[in-house]
Amino acid sequence: MSTHEPPADRDGSPAPTGADSLSRSAVVSGSGSAGVDDGGAAADGVDGPEAVAGPVATDRPAATGGPEHAEVPERTEVPEQAEGPERVGERTGGCGDDGPEQDDEPGHSRSRDLLLVAGICLTALLLVNAFVARPFSVPSGSMEETLRPGDRLVANQLAYAFGGHPRRGDVVVFDGTGSFLRESAKPPGFWDGLRSFAQDLGLAPAGNTVYVKRVIGVGGDRVTSTGPGAPITVNGVPIDETSYLSPGDDPSSVAFDVVVPAGKLWVMGDHRSASRDSRDHLGEPGGGFVPEAKVIGRADWVVYPFSRWTGLDRPAALAPTAGTGGHGDQG
Repeated sequence: MSTHEPPADRDGSPAPTGADSLSRSAVVSGSGSAGVDDGGAAADGVDGPEAVAGPVATDRPAATGGPEHAEVPERTEVPEQAEGPERVGERTGGCGDDGPEQDDEPGHSRSRDLLLVAGICLTALLLVNAFVARPFSVPSGSMEETLRPGDRLVANQLAYAFGGHPRRGDVVVFDGTGSFLRESAKPPGFWDGLRSFAQDLGLAPAGNTVYVKRVIGVGGDRVTSTGPGAPITVNGVPIDETSYLSPGDDPSSVAFDVVVPAGKLWVMGDHRSASRDSRDHLGEPGGGFVPEAKVIGRADWVVYPFSRWTGLDRPAALAPTAGTGGHGDQG
């Protein structure tokens, strides 16, 4: 907003009044004798005809030289008035060529910011999938009632990342290649490596080599069963598995007696009558033992369907017992 003050007031000094301070018209009309009295008009510089023509004559190079000429430089203030609208136009965007570009620039900036945020979120999600927590879908009923077909679980990949080991009672997700499945004699090709990389990032299904089971024995443990109707023993201690076994199932319908090698795991499903687990691979290379290095993570949460949202805790039945041995001891 600009204000239009009278020219005589711009520098803050009061407008000239009285006979001692003549107006511009008085200066111009001073070409005659100062003593001439034409009814007082020439002396006062107010109503005489010369006052009307005064502004035209102010540009004459020669003037009377009297003190009244101090008022003439005030006309230098006019360029400031001319610059006023330009300054206002610069503040408000004006009608110059730069106005539309300045208006478009915030929109482009917001679009870049949104793309940047989306990229950061996607990268963070991929990193979480690859190194922290990875989702899996339960394909079968071998872990009922703990896990049901179609359940979505999240495997905690940091559970054993810093020197930790799987413990008795943990539900683990692992790659069964080399234990439950034979190693392929064919070296992996480019597409195999790409598929494996996509699976690690959670961008592709885990495939049919990934299993979920419960750890019953760890390295150094002796795990035995005498068959139907008898409990499983770990290092001679009978295990009460009723809190997680599928109703109506025996702890094992197959008799076995194994000692778990160091760095390996003995795993079984909670639905024993419908689970192909370490018992079914006793006669195969590897003896059904799962290398700890093949464990992807510990299944800690069921996240879908929402009605089954729950955490998977280690059962008290497989808590450490004095003298049972193995690194599964947690005393």
